Amino acid sequence: MKTNRKFLLSSISIAVLTLIGQAQAAGQESQSSETTEAVQKEIQQVVVTGVASARGVRKLDSAFSITTASEEQLKQAAPISTADVMKLVPGAFAESTGGQSGANIQVRGFPSGSDSPFVSVQMQGNPLYPVSTLSFFEGSSAFRLDDTIERVEVLRGGPSTIFSSGQPGATMNFILKKGGDTPEGTVRFTTGTGELRRVDVFYGGKISDGWYGTIGGFYRNTHGVRDAGFPADDGGQVSATLTRKLDQGEATFYLRRTDDKNAFYTGVPLISSNEGRSISEFPGFDPLKGTLMSNEMRRFTVEAAPGKTLNYDLGDGRGLKSTVLGMEFDQNIGGWNVSNKFNHFNGDLNTIAMFTGNNPLTMSAYNAAALASHGGTVATATYLDGAPVAGSQQVVQAGLWAVEKKLKSFTDELRVSKEWMKDNTVTVGGYFANYSSDDVWYLGSSHLMTAVPNARLINVKLDNGVIVSNNGKDGSVFYAPVASYDGSNTALYIANEWKVNDRIKVDGGVRRERQKLDATISNLRSGDTDNNPLTVYNNNTSMPTGANTALTRTDSANSFTIGGNYKLARDASVFARANMGHTFVAFDDLRNTGTQAKVDDRNILPTPKVKQYELGFKTAGQLYSAYINYFHTDFEGIAFQQILSNGTILNSVSGSKGDGVEVELAVRPIRDLSLSLTGNWQDSKYKDNPATAGKKVQRQPKLQYRFTPTYRIPVGDNQALKLYGTYTYVGDRWADQANLQYLPSYKTVDLGALYTIGDKVEIRLSANNVSNELGLTEGNSRLTTGGTGPINARPLFGRSWELSLAYRF
Repeated sequence: MKTNRKFLLSSISIAVLTLIGQAQAAGQESQSSETTEAVQKEIQQVVVTGVASARGVRKLDSAFSITTASEEQLKQAAPISTADVMKLVPGAFAESTGGQSGANIQVRGFPSGSDSPFVSVQMQGNPLYPVSTLSFFEGSSAFRLDDTIERVEVLRGGPSTIFSSGQPGATMNFILKKGGDTPEGTVRFTTGTGELRRVDVFYGGKISDGWYGTIGGFYRNTHGVRDAGFPADDGGQVSATLTRKLDQGEATFYLRRTDDKNAFYTGVPLISSNEGRSISEFPGFDPLKGTLMSNEMRRFTVEAAPGKTLNYDLGDGRGLKSTVLGMEFDQNIGGWNVSNKFNHFNGDLNTIAMFTGNNPLTMSAYNAAALASHGGTVATATYLDGAPVAGSQQVVQAGLWAVEKKLKSFTDELRVSKEWMKDNTVTVGGYFANYSSDDVWYLGSSHLMTAVPNARLINVKLDNGVIVSNNGKDGSVFYAPVASYDGSNTALYIANEWKVNDRIKVDGGVRRERQKLDATISNLRSGDTDNNPLTVYNNNTSMPTGANTALTRTDSANSFTIGGNYKLARDASVFARANMGHTFVAFDDLRNTGTQAKVDDRNILPTPKVKQYELGFKTAGQLYSAYINYFHTDFEGIAFQQILSNGTILNSVSGSKGDGVEVELAVRPIRDLSLSLTGNWQDSKYKDNPATAGKKVQRQPKLQYRFTPTYRIPVGDNQALKLYGTYTYVGDRWADQANLQYLPSYKTVDLGALYTIGDKVEIRLSANNVSNELGLTEGNSRLTTGGTGPINARPLFGRSWELSLAYRF
């Protein structure tokens, strides 16, 4: 492995040196060279994320790692969710097999276990919600893709520790289209796998002198790749912008309303062999298109307390019902550049979903365990219609969980910049955020069902009168907190950018931030909802006592960044950067610790800190583009939580250290042919915790890459056919910190074609996972061990396709 690592680093070093030489030569000939329009756009690409100036900096001149994707690049990638956009970003790994919401996103060696604590999602440069992750919420769940988006910028590390929310990991910034002098609009109809029916619309233009506007959105209904018998995704959104051109500046107001229901998918039954190195189909269950969810269990009840029964619908899934209202202002006033960005977010992000529990077993084995636990001599298992269940029938237990979560936030960032001496600009800014979360949880409600697609529920009774399972329910609510949380963050920063000469530019900044959290959390007790000891499925139900625990925590932390860029040629440069950032504890950390004494103990609940170092090379030209970065991360003091199938909550604290290389390459050897390669290699391991020290950071492959050839074929007058495809390789990973649940490597192939008729009509066909690769993105997160034999795990979606017709006007 060390030999392979040395070979990889040596190869990259040789490639960089070769490209530097060629870039210098290309720079000398640039005045006489002609480049395509697409290449010119890349060369002139300006990024606005993670920079002091609201007007941005040319991507090739930036001293940090950033990936950009235009509207067309996003459509060509055909992401199945907002989180899936991250597959375009080296150094990031998105597990988007849960559906539209609830993804897990890992970032370049940062030790995250689930959700996406180190990925902030922004719109127009402002975080949608100031905290990137809470239990049953991660940032990408609060955003939906549509034709109102102009581009996305994804910053990794770099100066992001200073600006906005101070995210040290990755920042996804979605930029909306703005109206221009020339009116433009699109209407797009899409159909595909799962009876997909979708329409996207957009229109933008000039309203009057100095005023411009846009409006657009989508509506979509589909049963999805994994058909549960009811719509998996149902809903849409509307977005609008209003821009006012000012003297040496502009102000833009934006509004987005989303009402979307999205089914959430967890693990399915599979067969594991060779210590998890080989994964195969569980008999009778299609792992690529099957789901345990069915209409028989779609509408389920939660026995919350005596006399209190609640009704829920799995069709609601992990949906989003929200309103975002914001404004961005930028103007040069007497030599001072003043910018301000604010937004208000108000939304419901509930989770009504199935969470798989123990691994599959036979009905006979389940009955034997029930008799051993509750006495009796005979167990009778029947379906809900009274038909008997065979003893050889494979069954599983899965919890039908209900989490109601109401989020609100207000964020504002003010910056003032001044060139106080020639080529030296100082920026002073402040970031302010207030946010809240009101939660009502019902975790547990285990249900017994057949291990087949669209499962059937099972009742189990014993001959001593004990009812083990009723209407499929064989377990009570094991965790039912009711909580209200409030948080506020205040940060002040100062940054400086100095253009030393035409080749050298350096920048740096420091930030001081204070966070205050308050929580009111219900105390819990266990009780019997029907006062009948024989109905064991609802005994020991968790329920509030009526009393609450109040918790509070205040923290302050410093961050800094320093970096520089050296231009080798007009369109080639190298950069170096170091930063130190942090994340603060979140609402869930207070709840998990439980008492004020533990909340105050910084050994139990530390403030996580991360140091990062980067070296990079960037160039772009007619023949090729290259963005190559080396990174080193050193993380300490992060608290982990894992909720097991029996309700046990495991907590731990550790850190990590890692090195890696990120690559984005594109070669254009002949006209109309492009070959691109993106990916990363990393070696990241845990530290500071004896239980996990030296283990590989969970859920992150050592090697992953995407190879995408694209070929454009002119067809007649003003028509063209573009063919493209992507081969993706994801290396093996461990699903858990202890490195017990092995996730083998997998390879996928995606294909697409775009036929354009002039600049008005386009027809696009795309297909994902055309080879039906059985790859796992998640093991059984409700268990702490690996295993051989029947398991529950979450695989890729099977082959799917989409066909769209768009008209531009």
